[in-house]
Amino acid sequence: MTTDQPTVGGPTAEQPAPPELPRTVQHVYAPTCRLRPLRSTDFDRVLELERVLFGAGAWTYGMLTDELAGLGRWYVVAEPTGPDAVAVYGAGPKPVVGYAGLWFDGDVAQVMTIGVDPRYQRHGVGRALLEALVERARTLRASAVLLEVRVDNDPALALYERLGFERIGLRKRYYQPEDKDAFTMRLDLGSAS
Repeated sequence: MTTDQPTVGGPTAEQPAPPELPRTVQHVYAPTCRLRPLRSTDFDRVLELERVLFGAGAWTYGMLTDELAGLGRWYVVAEPTGPDAVAVYGAGPKPVVGYAGLWFDGDVAQVMTIGVDPRYQRHGVGRALLEALVERARTLRASAVLLEVRVDNDPALALYERLGFERIGLRKRYYQPEDKDAFTMRLDLGSAS
């Protein structure tokens, strides 16, 4: 997978929701995805995924644009590629199936969000997005990467721990309006170069 610097701006066109994966593909589909910068044309799809993944806690359009306008932000998306993607979605642009963002304050990098379409979870998309964020943090010479994760999000906790993140704290009632606790996790980058 490859990544580039993201570009941002206001949405210009609504991207149609991806079709359901054909039943024969659902259990055998191992998608190949490429990472690319988040573009303004991705906003509607990212917000759609936000609502599916995070419900009442989903970012709004205004929250997303404010976030992307902040200093030190870097966002990427994942989109399906290869013959399997053409078989499922046809020729032409493919829908965003995952997105992730990072904030760097000059010392520590913070994972702002990671989201993967439920139909693409457990296929390595989330891992690729997280690895891209960590690599970006290394490029920026961050000393560490921090993130928050719901205490009941076992798949995400397992992924983060496999990649070397350690639990360093508990933030009570961090996720609102769901009133859910979060673990703070840290990946020490040591002498990042």
